[in-house]
Amino acid sequence: MNDTIKEYRGIRGLVAALLKTDTADGITYEAPFSVAGVSELTKETESSSEAHYYDNIPAVIIDSVGSDTVGVNVSAVPLSVVAKLTGQTFDETTGTLVDDEGVAPYVALGYITEDTDGKEIYVWRYKGKFSRPGSSHKTKDSGTDANGQELTYTGISTTHKFTSTGKKAMGINAPADTCGKSEADFFADVMKPDDIITRNPEG
Repeated sequence: MNDTIKEYRGIRGLVAALLKTDTADGITYEAPFSVAGVSELTKETESSSEAHYYDNIPAVIIDSVGSDTVGVNVSAVPLSVVAKLTGQTFDETTGTLVDDEGVAPYVALGYITEDTDGKEIYVWRYKGKFSRPGSSHKTKDSGTDANGQELTYTGISTTHKFTSTGKKAMGINAPADTCGKSEADFFADVMKPDDIITRNPEG
């Protein structure tokens, strides 16, 4: 029995990558890019386990897993990044974001957290969409109050089934000290289970 008690603390390195393809044959992404400074992240996954009764007894338990909802508090997101995440139009010549009826693309989301021992955990969420970021603004006074932005990311499972697990996936959580990948390698591209998990041959 593992009696070690740990909690999570710290988050940094928020990145995203646009999804290019997600098919039975494979899943591909564009190069990851930095999103913004991050101060807090929360994740909730829709899930349930419910007993169904037959002959007056609980005969079977039905499990259900739905989408992820990830909420992120960040510093002000650069307008060019907002356009990438939400499918809006950004004019590079003038630096102008056109708040139009763009369609948000599917995106992978990556970040680094750590436990209370300071051991880092690398995370990629594989497929989801960002809602347009929320923000609040108020008049300046002699104080130092300022506001960042809030991002909401809704994640779903991939269409692709990974070879190492034989299953679709919503994301990966890899302890930095055991996954065999440096931080630079892990976030240079979207790291997939097949890139990390190796199984011993049967025999």
